[in-house]
This record gives sequence, C-alpha cells and structure tokens, in this order.
Amino acid sequence: MERGLHRGVRSSKRRTTLTLPADALSDAERIARSRNVTLSTVIAEALTDGLQLRAAAKRGEQVLRAYEQAFAGFSEEELMVLDGIVLEPLRAK
Repeated sequence: MERGLHRGVRSSKRRTTLTLPADALSDAERIARSRNVTLSTVIAEALTDGLQLRAAAKRGEQVLRAYEQAFAGFSEEELMVLDGIVLEPLRAK
C-alpha cells in the first residue's frame, strides 16, 4: 500500500472508483486547477472535512442530549437562574 503525507499526517492510500454528480466534479476539478493540486487531493480534503464536520455535529447533539437530561427536572425560571439571567429588575443605587 502506498504511504503518503496528508495535512502533515502519514496515511495509507487506496484506489477506488467513485460516481459523483457532474456539477460537484466540475467544481472539484476547477478547485484542483486553481490550487495546482490533484483532483484526488481536493476530493480527499473535502471528504475529510465533511467527515470531521459530521463527527462534530454528532458530538454537539450528544452534549445537547446530556444537557437536556441533566436539567430535565428544572422549571423555566430555575433554568434562567442557573443560566445567570436576572429575573428581577436591578435596583438603582
């Protein structure tokens, strides 16, 4: 298997055949030409970035579910107090 350097990280590479939407492929080819890199580089970066975004979104959803479970028993007013929202007007000095 060929060993390469991608974004400073050693990784193995595999060949595959993909069927892509024509407009996405045209965009990727244009980007590759403008950056003077291969089409494979552009597609690999886009795929890596997309997978990282998906993983981050999944982690965000997990955090939200944990937050909702942790604070499920509190009323709206109690949640506002926990969030630091002042419920009563401040008195003038």
